[in-house]
Amino acid sequence: QVQLVESGGGLVQAGGSLKLSCAASGGTFNNYHMAWFRQAPGKEREFVAAISWSGGTTYYADSVKGRSTISRDSAKNTVYLQMNSLKPEDTAVYYCAARLRIYSFTYLPGVREYSYWGQGTQVTVSS
Repeated sequence: QVQLVESGGGLVQAGGSLKLSCAASGGTFNNYHMAWFRQAPGKEREFVAAISWSGGTTYYADSVKGRSTISRDSAKNTVYLQMNSLKPEDTAVYYCAARLRIYSFTYLPGVREYSYWGQGTQVTVSS
């Protein structure tokens, strides 16, 4: 069973950039599709970006498309989320999640489609 640990969150001014990392352990990294979700105060957790087990396919929510890039490094068992041109509405706790590759890699997945979760990292964007 894979364990996920996020890092890289912090406080940044609007227009700035952050790169989130998610280190996976306890499982074979390439057995999993990986995704980022976020949850703002008082709101439901929402999909941000996902990358297939091979890295060959990526999906993004409209809210971050063009401003964010998801990537994975199999040598480091790590998935990244590079976020640019950050806006105050990007403020949220960002969660890394994993889904076994035996299941389909779906566009705009729901929270329930991912079985393994990290503890989250806070991103705060000031205006």
